[in-house]
Amino acid sequence: MSNENRIEDADKLVQLAAAITAAYLSNHVVPVNDIANLIISIKSALKTKSGSAVLPVAEKRKPAISVRKSLQDDRITCLECGEAFKSLKRHIITNHALSPEAYRVKWALPADYPMVAPAYSRARSQLATEMGLGQRRKKRLV
Repeated sequence: MSNENRIEDADKLVQLAAAITAAYLSNHVVPVNDIANLIISIKSALKTKSGSAVLPVAEKRKPAISVRKSLQDDRITCLECGEAFKSLKRHIITNHALSPEAYRVKWALPADYPMVAPAYSRARSQLATEMGLGQRRKKRLV
């Protein structure tokens, strides 16, 4: 095998490893510290003809607060960092780069797990009702 072929194969290997790593990271939550190990293991798996290298499994993280205690009437606590909010959606998107669906999957929460504190939701609902939202418009007399 010539030197040029080895360089081409190495380039293809790097490109393939990068593509596989990007695809894996787009669908899995991996701690930043483990990304380098992930890339190395993918590259070594591609190098071996059998492909028997094992990818590291992201360790199961423990929430900052228990799921049961995270939801209180006046606040909802982030399981990632332990901070309390009235509305969690914006926080998890901006600070943890997680959509509400990904957050629920990551922490094995039910699909109906709220992203807003119950008291805040009731207050907003009452305000909307007082403003007349959700009612049909009155017919105009022409």
